[in-house]
Amino acid sequence: MASECTISTSLNIKEPRWDQGTFVGRAKHFFTVTDPRNILLSNEQLEKARQIILDYKKGVVTPGLTEDELWRAKYVFDSAFHPDTGEKMLLIGRMSAQVPMNMTITGCMMTFYRTTPAVLFWQWINQSFNAIVNYTNRSGDAPITVNQLGTAYVSATTGAVATALGLNALAKHVSPLIGRFVPFAAVAAANCINIPLMRQRELKHGIPVTDENDNRLGESSKAAQQAITQVVVSRILMASPGMAIPPFLMNSLEKKAFLKRFPWMSAPIQVGLVGFCLVFATPLCCALFPQKSSMSVSRLEPELQEKIRASHPGVETVYFNKGL
Repeated sequence: MASECTISTSLNIKEPRWDQGTFVGRAKHFFTVTDPRNILLSNEQLEKARQIILDYKKGVVTPGLTEDELWRAKYVFDSAFHPDTGEKMLLIGRMSAQVPMNMTITGCMMTFYRTTPAVLFWQWINQSFNAIVNYTNRSGDAPITVNQLGTAYVSATTGAVATALGLNALAKHVSPLIGRFVPFAAVAAANCINIPLMRQRELKHGIPVTDENDNRLGESSKAAQQAITQVVVSRILMASPGMAIPPFLMNSLEKKAFLKRFPWMSAPIQVGLVGFCLVFATPLCCALFPQKSSMSVSRLEPELQEKIRASHPGVETVYFNKGL
């Protein structure tokens, strides 16, 4: 068997295993990255994967290792260690914790949405979780200061709570079904505030843009605007199946005898429904836009256009990492 022999040391494990130029390749990649089972791995398992990957990068292959095991180790390693700093990430900030954490928080946000204290509490919990995720997955060459983190956190929480309470007041005069969508509107509003604020440095100073061979051509704020817009769109879409489908189901379920007899069951049912939606929505929405985003040179800032036309006359398209 060929795969039983020592594998070659020339596999590029810095890149994802599947072709990122196609939606299916990106979806497979993100299903693996967001796999909630990765949270259950012990420290020894994480350490073992880390050792395999660090050795492999030095050209040392662990004896008896198959290609599948190498890729498995890569994804375990990527799920727990920061790509730029190499530090072990906070458990709840990892991509693999997204589904269990989000389903619990979203399920509760959508069950307890009728009173002001409940809205305040759950929107605050949700934004605190968002701040931890954004901090954990921040990009390495543009570190966020604690000050910026704090501003983004307070603004997003305020925005989410204000939206939720404002819409709750309006929703009292319309059908109860519409009231169930208030938490979704609040989350969408908060994403529009939170992500640009967390990444304000990129909007101010631009993000690195490269040609197709990864030669850095300069920094562009226009590219940062496109990257951040795509992230906001995919984050809102990521939340939508979990926040748009359960309200219809819950609205009809709550009229049935079962939930009238066991009203306490509505939170667990809601959390389960949201979880089911998120298991699919999270990776599929991450995969909507390629991680390596692109735009034509003519859409960049005029000064950067001149610079690129002077230094790299043949370049028509620039590439940049959109972040998550």
